[in-house]
Amino acid sequence: MLNTVIAGRRFVPVMLGAALLLTSASQVPAQTPTTLAAAPRTDEWWTNMHKDFLAQTKKGGIDLLFLGDSITQGWGGNETWKKHYTPRHAANFGIGGDGTQHVLWRVENGEIDGIKPRVIVMMIGTNNAGGSSADEIAAGNKAIVKQLRKRLPETKILLLGVFPRSEKPDDTRAKLKAVNEKIAKLDDGDKVHYLDIGSKFLREDGTISADIMPDFLHLSPKGYAIWADAIEPSLKKLLGEDK
Repeated sequence: MLNTVIAGRRFVPVMLGAALLLTSASQVPAQTPTTLAAAPRTDEWWTNMHKDFLAQTKKGGIDLLFLGDSITQGWGGNETWKKHYTPRHAANFGIGGDGTQHVLWRVENGEIDGIKPRVIVMMIGTNNAGGSSADEIAAGNKAIVKQLRKRLPETKILLLGVFPRSEKPDDTRAKLKAVNEKIAKLDDGDKVHYLDIGSKFLREDGTISADIMPDFLHLSPKGYAIWADAIEPSLKKLLGEDK
């Protein structure tokens, strides 16, 4: 009998401790995914690029804005850019290595303040593919679009599906396809327009040619020409040039 009582007394504190642990765990807030945690990068060159964008913003006169990572940065004022976008007073705010969290921070920290571009062409997310889920990458895109709509309510957004990568279909490409299926739902038929041009970069068998993406991620001049041709009809419509 005495052993039973002692055992019972030991059992109660154990149960109370377990209950407290469960209660504490339930009160711990879920960690914000990296893709949603707006953050700058600490590299000096990155900070300098951000400052350069701020200077361009302050100068004004931006009617068309490209926003993204190294794939966007890679336009670099090439011949296709000069042909299609320089006459439209376009600016390129792409930074190599950026993920959704970095673009989100840039949008929230002055890069679009004081300007009223008619259209923003946005593509971001491939640099998040290594450590984030499709849901998280899509959520990052949604957060950026939300900020753009809040700060630039009259600007139209051409939201591009993340381009395919890798020479052959693989898990990363499958993840990006899942991202695109999710962000396609952000299209509201008014200010946000989704467009997936990824198939333009693929052969019939699903592989990518090195003459379009030399490293199977970044575009060659031929790849940029394909990009420009693929978005031109949508861009003309959003800019009101098709009337």
